[in-house]
Amino acid sequence: MAYKVFITPVAEEELDRFISYLINEKMSARAAGNVLNDFEETVRCLTIVAGSLKLCEQPKLKKLGYRRMNFLAHDYFMLYRIEEDTVIVDAIFHALQDYENKLK
Repeated sequence: MAYKVFITPVAEEELDRFISYLINEKMSARAAGNVLNDFEETVRCLTIVAGSLKLCEQPKLKKLGYRRMNFLAHDYFMLYRIEEDTVIVDAIFHALQDYENKLK
């Protein structure tokens, strides 16, 4: 099954913050471009594999139906849920963030 992927405005803002940090703080447009390319490739993969990934193990996230998809080549990941044939990406985090307590 091929899923449609919807990136919520909140997730888009989070991705924009990471990209802005790489450009403005780390002074690396190349790194920012690489992360964006990785994001796009990860979304393409998500259209195929979304339903096969297991629910998050943390009880609160599991109850909300969240699954996790790691970026293919960088230390970022998406938390998403599935509604019918649509994947809804609600959040994007860096691997070092305390993401479990940020979602309600």
